[in-house]
Amino acid sequence: MVELKFYLGLTIEEISSVLGIPVTTVKGEWRYARASLSQYLSGAGQH
Repeated sequence: MVELKFYLGLTIEEISSVLGIPVTTVKGEWRYARASLSQYLSGAGQH
């Protein structure tokens, strides 16, 4: 999903169509992916 959004520039609706999953699922997974990436980049994921 991240690759589809960043590398191909697809919208949430386009990602939903490509993957064959509901828009609400894409939105939820996108929020989770952004939060995880943000946490990782801030250094919170380091031990």
